[in-house]
Amino acid sequence: MGDNFTNITAATPEDAAGLKALLEAAYRGDSARQGWNHEADILDDERIGAAELDVLLANPAVTILTAQDGDRLIGCVAVTRKDDTLGYLGMLCVLPTLQSSGLGRRLLDAAEHHARTLDIAAMEMTVIDSRAELIAWYVRRGYVFTGERRPFPVLRDPPVTFVVLEKPLGPA
Repeated sequence: MGDNFTNITAATPEDAAGLKALLEAAYRGDSARQGWNHEADILDDERIGAAELDVLLANPAVTILTAQDGDRLIGCVAVTRKDDTLGYLGMLCVLPTLQSSGLGRRLLDAAEHHARTLDIAAMEMTVIDSRAELIAWYVRRGYVFTGERRPFPVLRDPPVTFVVLEKPLGPA
């Protein structure tokens, strides 16, 4: 990757435990409430299972980029190749105490840069429809509503729905 992303590297299977801890801290429970980007008031279950994370780390179509401060993981983002031209952006998170530091934007930029190096022409993502502040953050970074909605993979009461956002990517 370019010099702008020297502190952001691809995760390896050895990062699994640290990634799981980071994702849970950023998305769920009381620790997540320290930041603005959490789902703790919407969802209370585990963000990702250890086995599911292991599968992602072993999948050649998935790259999980991580940001570290010394030996501590402080942020991550996943890029998944869906087909020859479309990528999927997921798991973008920053430790709650470091949110609003610009690291999320750096991770997003690194993910888009990585996708371009794979000749991915567009990146899509899903965001819980009730997360207006997060959706607005992505819209300010060039993502647009596709009009598509997708169901949450687990039935919830009240129901949770995803909106699909997409951004065309220029050349690397």
